[in-house]
Amino acid sequence: MDNIWQTKRLGDVCEISAGNSAPQRKELFLNGEYLFFRTSDIGKIRFGSINDSADKLNQTGVKGLRLFKKGTLLFPKSGASTFLNHRVLMANDGYVSSHLATIKANDNILDHRYLLYFSSMIDSRDLMQDQNYPSLRLSDIEQIQINLPALKEQKRIVRALDDVFENVKKAKENAEKNLANARELFNSYLQDSFSLLNSKYKQRRIKDVAKIYGGFAFKSTWFNKKGKYQVLRIGNIRRGQVRRDENPVFIEHVDENILERSLLKAGDVVITQTGTRKKRDYGYTTIIDQDNYLLNQRLSAIRFDNVLFRKYFLYFSWSEIFRDQFFKNETGTVGQGNVGINAIIEALMPVPDMAEQSQIVAKLDTLSLETKKLEVIYKKKLADLDELKKSVLQKAFKGEL
Repeated sequence: MDNIWQTKRLGDVCEISAGNSAPQRKELFLNGEYLFFRTSDIGKIRFGSINDSADKLNQTGVKGLRLFKKGTLLFPKSGASTFLNHRVLMANDGYVSSHLATIKANDNILDHRYLLYFSSMIDSRDLMQDQNYPSLRLSDIEQIQINLPALKEQKRIVRALDDVFENVKKAKENAEKNLANARELFNSYLQDSFSLLNSKYKQRRIKDVAKIYGGFAFKSTWFNKKGKYQVLRIGNIRRGQVRRDENPVFIEHVDENILERSLLKAGDVVITQTGTRKKRDYGYTTIIDQDNYLLNQRLSAIRFDNVLFRKYFLYFSWSEIFRDQFFKNETGTVGQGNVGINAIIEALMPVPDMAEQSQIVAKLDTLSLETKKLEVIYKKKLADLDELKKSVLQKAFKGEL
């Protein structure tokens, strides 16, 4: 009889409910010892078990709240959309936020880890009534269909999936480590090169070797989904990248005066000037490869006449020598950091002769190309491993494992 499978509603084999409304009084969390799981805790663990929470309630705080038992599946039903497909099992008893659905399997019918693996195949977007306001209803979760063999077979499937997932996890960790090593090799050579150049050659200010332009404060009401010119904003620029598809906005017609001061030329180096204070998550630079971009505020463009010098500066701008000078001038509030254009134009750069610049650029170009090739290989491997997990899960819940 172990090979007989049945299809059940989750609501028929699980107790499904929502967590508790989070207490609003801060003193209820002072010196707390009772776990209180929120969606932010689930966000740190994409899949697996959770045994701790950032916030803990004290004895007064838990009064009147429902305690959920170890083995309960936490299933985000509202909150950050990036967390909605995270699935975790409680490894300890605890209290749960109302933004999380709680699913406790009937242990006589359904193994809780079988439920965990099955739930990872559910795409919450398929259950949403309104994609603009991501939230799930308990009644919809109850209607989810689950394929169930006998409990003994469920446990066998779980053991097999545990082995597969553990091996995939190790393979992914190795691929990610190899990818990090490839990037570190490039970065190490870059830093060492400019450290040596900085000690050998006279330094010149950026303003003495290039022209620098600040961005224009375009109004958001001018933006369209299509148009002649794409407006480059902070989110479109990363180190060595123009992310054209990152929330793109366009303008069809631009006043000549505005166009004259904001239209970029292919070959311009663009740098971002705003990010998170003390995080160094900006100051990104890249070379623009076409002429129809407009430069938005909080970005600057650096224009060189010499093609080689332009590439040399791009690599220099990735060095800690430049970034230390850049962030030394950071201002802003607690959350937001800003660096003005003066920090760019006054920055000092070692300037060897063109022959040595050419050698440095050629070596870094070669290393960069090899690093990108490795990135493609390892990213594909990571994607293939994710696909393998999906394939194995699908076979497992069809009885084909």
